[in-house]
Amino acid sequence: MGDWTPRDRRFSELGLRLMSAAVLIPVAVAMVWAGGWWLAIGCAVFAAAMGHEWSQISAFPRPRAMSAATALFCLSLPLGLVWVSALVFVAGTVFCVVAAGGTPRFRSTAAFGLLYVTGMAAGLYFLRSGPWDGRAAALFFMSLVWASDAAAYFTGRGLGGPRLLPSESPNKTWSGALGAVTACGLCGLAIGDIEMASYPVWIAAGVGTSIVAQFGDLFESGIKRRFKVKDAGTLLPGHGGVLDRVDGLGAVCIFGSLALYAIPGFAETLGF
Repeated sequence: MGDWTPRDRRFSELGLRLMSAAVLIPVAVAMVWAGGWWLAIGCAVFAAAMGHEWSQISAFPRPRAMSAATALFCLSLPLGLVWVSALVFVAGTVFCVVAAGGTPRFRSTAAFGLLYVTGMAAGLYFLRSGPWDGRAAALFFMSLVWASDAAAYFTGRGLGGPRLLPSESPNKTWSGALGAVTACGLCGLAIGDIEMASYPVWIAAGVGTSIVAQFGDLFESGIKRRFKVKDAGTLLPGHGGVLDRVDGLGAVCIFGSLALYAIPGFAETLGF
């Protein structure tokens, strides 16, 4: 057999991405649909994997400690006691910082990794368990992120053009970014119809979700580039690691849950 062409590699990568998505999306939907302890356990498993990947990225010498600290924090969330979760987080941070040893930079990297991973997991949990229709909120925002990712991938690969931010993520293009924003605006319009809510608000929410998701993706890409790492891991074929797959979703969950809690009447305006 001859060497693969770039087009062959492109379609091989697409097949791997589709296979990973076929497994990952139903698991994520089932977690969110069930909520409560099932969601916390799912978040703990994903957070443990992300903690291990962060250890690989940053050369943290105690990956099991990082995984345990992130998982225990997620398992504390269903208790509904903020002080308990805060105590678990502080204890986990202290433990990881002490375990890191080395230079102050090494210890600060460990602390930031714990905050980064647990922040994304907590964002999803609070988005689902807030004082609104959490199931609908989480599933709609997750759907928007997946639509953004898919539109960015296919539009960028199909149209190409100038790079969005070559220094951080050389594979992302302006055409892909704009395609993602457009697709999410249209999806927002459809969700507004489903929820019988304000169309302009949902179009803006769709556009904003895509922008935040792409920011989260670029942020994680920038972290990897600073550590001179291509992928966070190899767990998900075609995607790299769990961090590579959920960076955009994590950012959206953080910003989405904060917006719903902080902006009076925002949940009602969205139909939640």
